[in-house]
Amino acid sequence: MVHSNEKPFVCNICGRCFSHNNSLQRHRISHTNEKPFVCDTCGKSFSEKGTLQRHDRVHTSEKPFVCDICGKGFSQKGNLQLHLRVHTNEKPFVCEVCGKCFSQKNRLKDHQGVHTNEKPFVCDICGKGFSAKKKLQPHQMVHTNEKPFVCDICGKGFSQKGNFQQHQRVHTNEKPFACDVCGRCFFAAR
Repeated sequence: MVHSNEKPFVCNICGRCFSHNNSLQRHRISHTNEKPFVCDTCGKSFSEKGTLQRHDRVHTSEKPFVCDICGKGFSQKGNLQLHLRVHTNEKPFVCEVCGKCFSQKNRLKDHQGVHTNEKPFVCDICGKGFSAKKKLQPHQMVHTNEKPFVCDICGKGFSQKGNFQQHQRVHTNEKPFACDVCGRCFFAAR
């Protein structure tokens, strides 16, 4: 059946097909919300053994999937495949409104909020809305005064990674932004 791609075992709930009956039986658990596979470290439970095994890498920091180009490791094969687009510059997800391309589907979805002005991610403290979850999370640190990005040279802390990276240029004297008119260089874009 593997060679013929025959999949005679069909889930009566979602219609997904499988080549082996035991694969269908394992799949059916996903519809029952039964989660018999439990993480020994944190107690989180999963409906499939493979999902638990992938989760375990969170605790072990195991990264068995390594990029042949730059050597960066990943805990999941799918994340490595997404990463490879950095090297190939593949951007298969295209915004139908402006034509901007993205390497990941979720990045395109976040971007589309620019056109709709939709801001579904709302700060529960001040009510400010954001088009993407990744923009809300750093904002919330403003309220908690959390500063996880700390300069190892001077000890100054920052709540946002971009501000931290900009600060580091003070120590390296890197000035990557140049004025088109006079050529003067700056630490940050103005």
